[in-house]
Amino acid sequence: MRRSLWFFVFVVVLSWTVVTVRAIPNAPGPTMKHPMPTALVLALSLAYVLPAAAQSTSSTDASKSADTTAASSSERSELERVTVSVGRGQLRSVQSLSQTEFDNALAGSSPLATVARLPGVNFQSADGLGNYEWSTRFTVRGFSQNQLGFTLDDVPLGDMSYGNFNGLHISRAISSENVGRASLSQGAGALETASSSNLGGTLQFYSSDPLQTFGFRASQTLGSESTTRTFVRVDSGRSVLGEFYVSYTNQDADKWKGNGQQKQEQWNLKWTKAIGESRLSAFINTSRRKEVDYQDLSLDLIKRKGDTLDNFYPDFAAAVNAANTLCGANGSTYVAACDDQYYAGAGLRNDELYGVSADLRLAQNITWKTTAYYHHNKGMGLWFTPYQASPDGTPISVRTTEYGIQRGGVVSNAEFDLGDHLVKAGVWFEDNDFDQARRFYAVRPTAIPSVYQFPSNPLATQWQYGFNTKTSQFSVSDTWSMTKDLTVGAGFKSLKVKIDGQLEAGTGPSGTITAQKGFLPQLGLNYRLSANNELYGTIARNMRAYQGAATGTSPFATTAAGFDAIKGSLRPETSDTFEAGWRTNGRGYEGSISAYLVNFKDRLLSVQQGSGIQGNPVVLSNVGDVRATGIEGALSFRLASALTWYNSVSLSKSTYRDDVVTGPNPQDRVLTRGKRVADAPDTMLKSQLGYDDGALFGTIGVDYMSKRYYSYINDASVPDRTLVNLSAGYKMKNVAMLRELSLQGSVSNVFDKRYISTIGSNGFTNSDAAGTYATLLPGAPRQFFVTLTGKF
Repeated sequence: MRRSLWFFVFVVVLSWTVVTVRAIPNAPGPTMKHPMPTALVLALSLAYVLPAAAQSTSSTDASKSADTTAASSSERSELERVTVSVGRGQLRSVQSLSQTEFDNALAGSSPLATVARLPGVNFQSADGLGNYEWSTRFTVRGFSQNQLGFTLDDVPLGDMSYGNFNGLHISRAISSENVGRASLSQGAGALETASSSNLGGTLQFYSSDPLQTFGFRASQTLGSESTTRTFVRVDSGRSVLGEFYVSYTNQDADKWKGNGQQKQEQWNLKWTKAIGESRLSAFINTSRRKEVDYQDLSLDLIKRKGDTLDNFYPDFAAAVNAANTLCGANGSTYVAACDDQYYAGAGLRNDELYGVSADLRLAQNITWKTTAYYHHNKGMGLWFTPYQASPDGTPISVRTTEYGIQRGGVVSNAEFDLGDHLVKAGVWFEDNDFDQARRFYAVRPTAIPSVYQFPSNPLATQWQYGFNTKTSQFSVSDTWSMTKDLTVGAGFKSLKVKIDGQLEAGTGPSGTITAQKGFLPQLGLNYRLSANNELYGTIARNMRAYQGAATGTSPFATTAAGFDAIKGSLRPETSDTFEAGWRTNGRGYEGSISAYLVNFKDRLLSVQQGSGIQGNPVVLSNVGDVRATGIEGALSFRLASALTWYNSVSLSKSTYRDDVVTGPNPQDRVLTRGKRVADAPDTMLKSQLGYDDGALFGTIGVDYMSKRYYSYINDASVPDRTLVNLSAGYKMKNVAMLRELSLQGSVSNVFDKRYISTIGSNGFTNSDAAGTYATLLPGAPRQFFVTLTGKF
């Protein structure tokens, strides 16, 4: 009866949430410019007027509160320590998600989609599960994905951008079912984080540990667009040799429009061994990913042909006809409609990631953790281009960008507990060999290269590079408990990244360039007002190194003359972050609110010349500064033992501080000063209601985002949107031979909203008043998924 009552309450509140969200207009008017602060203030006020809800919290909740307090006490208040939930006791903004959040997520969905509910986060993808890498965009407080830092079990993942030159995407690094927890630092990232790109914060993922007892888990997911996902994991249980698990994942789904599939196969293995208070661990993760691309669209193209337009694949005759009639002589008689559709595009990625760690307690007050890693990648981006003919006269060839990564490194950090002082010191070294090439392969109507295989025997090489990037980082910090209520911390890191790029074929620059800052400080404090309330503040400076690649925002993506002109004057991007906040918690609630100011200096801008498929050199330069200000809040209620409600709100303003100077004359400038930063929405609101009584479980999530600009002078934008996602399921214990059997159903984009998800798939542009720049990808329609899981 009690279960039915609370499930009824869950449905009532769910319905109220949906009605409220659907009342939000598509374009906020003057009276609704910022509706979110009122909601946040109301929610924070509710925290003090819910004694009944707090008193109904079960002993389970009391145990959870005790665990949180114990964790905070044992891990102490220090500048770099990542804790659970809203980061209680920390000197900076930290938001974390536990393994439960990832376990309850839709099977196969990107871990980034789970993290996306946190304040300040903007996550977009053109597929329903968030795994399509060409479309994936993850920004925090206006900083783009390649200006953030990402790690898995302390191993750097690089900037996780498409065509990554120094890492790999989290969806390839580990199966989502094996993610144990994640911690996001929105502003001042942890000093010891192994990243050379974290201007705007860090996201650290941690894999789940092997079970202490033997276990077998199998999940099968079926869904829209012929989606199938099989996950199998076997845990060895405890033995004298330690514990390990091995898992296998196979996922296959059709695109939601057009033709083609997106496939992935993964193996994960992890081993751990406790030796007294020390621990050894190792992992081996492999991935084979093949994804057929969606066609990039423009606002004009959507208006003319609709948002369901896609590439011609597999109709090669139609692609040849378009190339002959619209792109005559391989683009010399070009008309705009030449770029409306191509035959096909695809991304192929093979990865092997290895890591081994020793987490040692050398003395009662000294710990030392060292992780060594190696990553190998073979990747290729394919585009069937009408701008280069094949030798037999076919007006299409395959244009590739080819990647090869062989990188290895060591991350080592030590902690010294000296009573009132907690001193930390760390180093990171990485040596990365990255090979990159632009090639063309022949296409014949009777021999069309497969979009799922690496082609061979190129007909031409436009350019080929060998890059070696050496990274070294040192960090040290001291966290001082001045009184029982006041803790202060100070530290710095020194970062040097040296890139040697050598042209091996074709035309382009060669040379060496270094980004180096010897002193990147971080200061913070935490003041406890009471047992349930605290204030914190942080000041930090960070640097983003140059990219050792021939594409993207890289000094090597321009011409040889362009490289020679900028290599002596180019400056690495830096940021100064100032943030302060308040955290509060009590029986039945936990919340935080923070304000920040970020000054981003020496912004690097690469302007694409022509359409993306042409692959022309970019124009790269330092173009001035950016300022970001904002307020963020997060509030989580436990309304009852089985009912939770999480909310986050982000209000921000990110603007360019300078015009972009393009020549020596006064009129040679792009008027960007005072304009909003591309892909940085002013308002985001996320709310998730969850129910779980041990048998029945379900969630409803609401995600609102204001409009976003994709031109630097703000004459082109996509409108705001509100999305609703829903899931529900049932767990049964001890069914036949199974320890647990569960069935979960999920619906994404419940109201079948038509909207633009990804912007900037081909980069941003100075101006697009005509709406003809193809850099947009529509979001997936409503989709259904069901997952059956058995645990033995």
